[in-house]
Amino acid sequence: MAQGSAAAKSNAGSRVFTEGMRVLWTAIRTEPAVFTAALVGAVLYAAASVASASVLGAVSEQVILPAVENGRTTTAAVATAAAAVFGVGALRALGLGARRFYAGLMQFRMQARYRRAVARKYLQLPLSWHQRHPAGQLLSNANADVEAAWQPLAPLPMAVGSVAMLLIAAVAMLVTDPVLALVGFVVFPTLAVANIVFQRRVSPAATRAQALRSQVSEVAHESFDGALVVKTLGREDTETERFARAADQLRDAQIRVGRMRAAFDPLLEALPNLGVLVVLLIGLIRLDLGAVTSGEVVQIAYLFTLLSLPVRSLGWLLGDLPRSVVGWRRVSAVLDAEGGTDHGDAVLRGEGGLAVSVRGLSFSYVDTYTENRDDGGRGLNADGDAELPRTTVLRDVHLELAPGRVTALVGPTGAGKSTLTMLLARLVDPDRGEVLVNGVDARHYALGELSRAVALVPQTTFVFDDSVRDNITLGMDVDDAAVWQALRLARADSFVAALPQGLDTRLGERGTSLSGGQRQRLALARALVRRPRLLILDDATSAVDPQVEAQILGGLREADLAGATVVVVAYRRATIELADEVVYLEQGTVRDRGTHEELLVRSPGYHRLVTAYEQAAAQRRAEAAARPADQEALR
Repeated sequence: MAQGSAAAKSNAGSRVFTEGMRVLWTAIRTEPAVFTAALVGAVLYAAASVASASVLGAVSEQVILPAVENGRTTTAAVATAAAAVFGVGALRALGLGARRFYAGLMQFRMQARYRRAVARKYLQLPLSWHQRHPAGQLLSNANADVEAAWQPLAPLPMAVGSVAMLLIAAVAMLVTDPVLALVGFVVFPTLAVANIVFQRRVSPAATRAQALRSQVSEVAHESFDGALVVKTLGREDTETERFARAADQLRDAQIRVGRMRAAFDPLLEALPNLGVLVVLLIGLIRLDLGAVTSGEVVQIAYLFTLLSLPVRSLGWLLGDLPRSVVGWRRVSAVLDAEGGTDHGDAVLRGEGGLAVSVRGLSFSYVDTYTENRDDGGRGLNADGDAELPRTTVLRDVHLELAPGRVTALVGPTGAGKSTLTMLLARLVDPDRGEVLVNGVDARHYALGELSRAVALVPQTTFVFDDSVRDNITLGMDVDDAAVWQALRLARADSFVAALPQGLDTRLGERGTSLSGGQRQRLALARALVRRPRLLILDDATSAVDPQVEAQILGGLREADLAGATVVVVAYRRATIELADEVVYLEQGTVRDRGTHEELLVRSPGYHRLVTAYEQAAAQRRAEAAARPADQEALR
């Protein structure tokens, strides 16, 4: 058992080293010029460092010892010694500066390159992929994992230069004194073996620590994102405990890595120093025998003091490899993810509202959670979604949306209304069936054709920490007159005009300075300013007063957008009655369609749903009206 465990650890360490080298080679191939400049600096530093040992030995033998023996020296000798020491010092400084500058440049370039690549991939991947991955994990992929993947690039040129320094130093020691060189040939392999043992021990612990960093990020992001729920339900203690558990696991993993470093670091520091002591001891004996000169002893001893840091740099490189490999794997999982929105080359022609036809459409979601938490609780296999269970939301849906007409989607919770709006906007594609826009399958349109013509205002309104103007235009080149027109249509112009800086007012993170209804009206203005040919409102005015909602929908008919096709997910009867046609959904399929009055008569499910909402609203109004009377009676 012990032998099997040791072999497994050895194989794991070998795999980490091999994969880590491939990661580094990827960086070298990507930035060859920058790496070459860093490598030239590292080799220059290595050569100058070895040369400084020879200069120090020569200065000791030819200047310092004669001055001590004679009690005097010459200005020329001191000037020559100073110039030699300054010269090699300048070369070392030049090499050190070049090595550090270009190594850092290479590291930061690779991190920036892959952060951009991950961000681009996020934009390319379909919404269904994002729904299966926690936001905290995605943030960790783009930040901590990218940073970890390229962390070894900082010590890489130094480590390569260290190899050059060791080779040059070995030759210099052999030329100076083969006997003293043997000490180095014993010490340096011992250091290498200690480094290898250390990396095999620390690799699993560092791998676990990197994975736990992502988990802590996920828990934190989820808690911050749900701050309102946490506070309103008084779950601060629960969330604190949940975060503390994840943080404690990360702490324990980091402490374990730190303990391993604490055990090996003194050994790695001590070995070169022990080598210096042995060199001095053997050197004094050989000096008495006349086999070496004092300058040669000083030269080799000084080489040992110089080589301790370069040897350690190899350990730093190997120490960063486990985290680098874990980060690279997690980043690669994003970059290699399959899926995306395919586009054709069809162009959306004409003007006015779009004609939309839904034929035999079915759609299901991948179940993203399983009780078997082998993959961190996300329910995802390594090869994709195929083996995972799916929940069907829409079944064999047929629907016709005439240009320029208002259609209300009505149905109980879970009927598939929001999913259908996403399919109409082509945020997702159906499992079966098709969505035809002006007679062409939505999947055949070129990139950007539908997004320029279709605007979806979802249930959940997102407001950026930016000005009102930038929240509405989102980078579009739109003048303020068009922005104010969209605000008027959304009945948002009055409260925006009352803000301290009007359109220039910053709204804060998620628009916390606004009410829910105000945020919804801003989101509606954001859609209207684009003058869409298909406007989809997914319960987008639920937080708006019913009278204001009626004004908004009535204003859409009267404005220049009257020709647009409008789809409204509605619950209020007043909203439904404004629609030209009502589509009643139940259990993922279209049960009936027609005018509001027709469905009230012939569709029992529709009648129960609409009247139940109306009765509940009437009851709330009655209760609100009764409160003042009750309070007066109590007085």
